[in-house]
Amino acid sequence: MARDTRQRILDCALAMFNAQGEPTVTTNHIADELEISPGNLYYHFRNKDDIIEHLFARYEARMDEVLNPPDGRLPGLEDIWLQLHLVFECIWDYRFLYRDLLEILSRNRRLRIRFARILKRADDRAHAVMRGLSQADVIRAAPAEIDAAATNLLVLATFWLNYAAIRGDRDEQKAIRDGIVQVMMLIAPFLRDAERVHLNQLIRAYTD
Repeated sequence: MARDTRQRILDCALAMFNAQGEPTVTTNHIADELEISPGNLYYHFRNKDDIIEHLFARYEARMDEVLNPPDGRLPGLEDIWLQLHLVFECIWDYRFLYRDLLEILSRNRRLRIRFARILKRADDRAHAVMRGLSQADVIRAAPAEIDAAATNLLVLATFWLNYAAIRGDRDEQKAIRDGIVQVMMLIAPFLRDAERVHLNQLIRAYTD
């Protein structure tokens, strides 16, 4: 039962943080939403930052999983598309972390370190993907171009939702679809002709 209550608190907090923004939600709001006493909530979690750290652990485990490369082969465009979709789905499910990123990380050194680790792994993965596309003869690019494109992929994916929110986009799921297309378009100038046609087909199928 205690484990069920812990999970209910985490699930409720995640939904409220995503819907209302983490800074506006207090532990009392979460307890009221669950119809439990604040004391019951504090039995499971010391404070709101404790809840956020547990949610971050969920996010971290999921992001680690989706950043895994294809087994035993070089990546193709569809591999990248699928991985981007999984990454953006994870960002969507934990979107409060990205919308309120500076606010959250500014007050929690442990989360800063852990988020930096995720960014480092994502950066390594982006560079490996671009090098893999080059080795597979999918793209034609100099090493410096590969490095720059990999960094741009990561920066765009990390901050796309914030950009969309500031721009005034109200449909965040559409914003995520747009973000995936935008990231893929960063690769387009380096693609060989046949692969560029393939990318345009993927984009039309995804956006129609």
